[in-house]
Order: sequence, then C-alpha cells, then structure tokens
Amino acid sequence: MSAPRPSRSRTGSVPPLAGFTVAVTAARRAEELGVLLERRGAEVVHAPALRIVPLADDEELRDATKELVARPPHVTVATTGIGFRGWMEAADGWGEGEALRAALARSEVLARGPKACGALRAAGLREAWSPVSESSSEVLERLLARRDLAGLRIAVQLHGEPLRDFLDALRGAGAEVVPVPVYRWTGPLDPGPLDRLIDAVLAGGVDALTFTSALAAAGLYARAAERGARAVDDLTRVLRSRTQVACVGPVTAAPLLARDIPAYWPERFRVGALVRLLGERLPATAPVLPVAGHTLEVRGTAALLDGELRPISPAPMAVLRALARRPGAVVSCADLLGFLPGGGTDEHAVEAAVARLRAALGAPSVVQTVTKRGYRIALDPTSACTP
Repeated sequence: MSAPRPSRSRTGSVPPLAGFTVAVTAARRAEELGVLLERRGAEVVHAPALRIVPLADDEELRDATKELVARPPHVTVATTGIGFRGWMEAADGWGEGEALRAALARSEVLARGPKACGALRAAGLREAWSPVSESSSEVLERLLARRDLAGLRIAVQLHGEPLRDFLDALRGAGAEVVPVPVYRWTGPLDPGPLDRLIDAVLAGGVDALTFTSALAAAGLYARAAERGARAVDDLTRVLRSRTQVACVGPVTAAPLLARDIPAYWPERFRVGALVRLLGERLPATAPVLPVAGHTLEVRGTAALLDGELRPISPAPMAVLRALARRPGAVVSCADLLGFLPGGGTDEHAVEAAVARLRAALGAPSVVQTVTKRGYRIALDPTSACTP
C-alpha cells in the first residue's frame, strides 16, 4: 500500500529555486532573465536557441522602411517598445529616420502596450489607441471592426514572431498589409551550447526550460531535428514527463502545446512574473519525505534536510532520486546502477555513490542498507504501512 502524503515542511531562508537547474534559451534579455533566476537560487544554463540578425544589416527591414516612406500607411501598429526604438535607430543610420517619422505621423498609430507607447512618444509620435490588455488580439479586433478596412494600407511592426494569423486576418478583410520585420531570427552561429543543453535535458540534468519567444522553442526543436528523429522523440518525452517548461505567455507556448508538452505561463506576460511562477511551480514538484526523524526534500541537484540545503554531486543525486521515487521500498544495486550517469556494470559504483550520498546529507541513517537486497529511504514508520 502507498504511504500517505506527508505535509510539506518550511525551508526557511533557502531560496525557492536553490538546488534546481534552469535553462535560458533566449537570445534577447537572456542576461536579465538569468540574473532573476540566480537571485532565487537557481543554477542557470544559457544556450540561445536562435540569433538576432542585426537591424543595420537587415535588408528586409530596410526595404520595408523605404516602401513606407515612399507610400505612407493609413494605420501603423507598434507591437514592442524595444522593436520600435530599434527600427527608428536603424532608419536614422540609413538616413531615412526623419522621412520615416513624417510618414508614420500621417497615419493612425496603434500601440499594443505601454512600452510601445513610450517608444512612439520618444520618436515624436503619439498613439491614437492602446488596449489595456496589451494583447495583439484586441488590436486585431479593433482593426477588423472598421468599416473602411478594405483597401486600407496598414504597417505592422513585427516583434520576432511572424504574426501570420494577425496579418492573414487583415489581408482577408481586404487590407493592404506591410509587415515590418524589426528583428529577424536565425539559428545560433555556434550550436554547441544548444547541443549540450539538449544532451543535459535528455540526461535528466535540467529541471526547467524557460522560453521568451515561440521561435526559441522552434529553434530548439529545429536543432534536435538536425540530430535525428530519435532526438526529437526523446526530447518530447522528457519535456512531457520530467523537465518543466515555463513560457512568458501563451503565444510563446504555442509550438510546445502543439506537441502536447505541458507548458505554463504567468497571468502577466513579463519576465519577472515568469520567474516568480517558476519559483512556485518547480519546488512544488520536489518530493518531501519524513525519513529517520528528519524532513527530506529532493530537488534537482541538491536536497533539503530539515530545511538546510545540501548540494549533492550527480551520481549520489541519481541514487537519491531513484530511491525517492519508491520511498520505503528496497531498490537493488543492479537497478540503481542503471540510474548512475554513464551506467556501467560494476555494482561497487553504487556502493560508492551511496557512501558519498550519506556524507553529503550528513545523516547516514536516511539511506538504509538492506543486506543482500539493496538500499531504501528510511521512511518513518508512521508514514508508511508495515509490509
């Protein structure tokens, strides 16, 4: 019979993400996200899944800018502050800045949110409207409600995502749409960090992946596909079962949800909110067990024993996770051997890992030796049924 679920103990001053490894796949704002995660105790791995094409070198953006200067739009949609500012700076560098601002000033300007509004005003422009929800879908609804949409020329500043549904809906209603690819993405110049991240995820060494762009999720899978169909299948299996996936919003999560990966996101689509949510969701999955008179919480690369963080090296940690999956049950050395990094055939490696685990925990009685059978977590008798 299964043991009743023990109550979760408090961890005192231990940061919520201490003992967890979190990967950052972003190219833009990666440092900001990494710092926020580290402040909450996480060990951060950075492996950009894509690369931003520099604006000054982007011929697509330059062509769109010239087109709008030559034929000003009736409506301009600004979607992000950083993207709109970058567009203005690039246009200034090409000698088109003044002409572009004059062309956009003749249009009705819609801003998706407050950051876009700020960028517009810094450029000497003024938004006619901005949704409280900061949602692209609400901007689209407002445009589709217009009676004069057919034949209207609309410039839409993209923000890394292609916004195909947004653009197609406007075109389907008869509008002439000019997409402005303010920053464009491609694969990373050096795929090495991304390869190492994929390997770490498959090996169970990453507790959570974070995404701030749908294209980063697509980039991760594009690289996995280059490694073969098995890599894609294995990656999907791990993301469905072990590694959590935290996204900045539902648009970012869409490519992952399409693969039945249980991604989640905060109510406010902000990096800070994403980190706070991860700090709630990730520790909630850590097993908490009453063992040998102690409270043991098993995290990704560490354990909390009576609220004190105990870092543990990979092999002993693999043993602890395996034992914690079946608290109180005896697990043989042969079975535990399969959980060790790199595997192997020598069961003495399990004995060595258990010895190091006991030393790291500082409480040898947490892991019991069952002679000629294996090892088990010393679950308190009051928490389990007697066999």
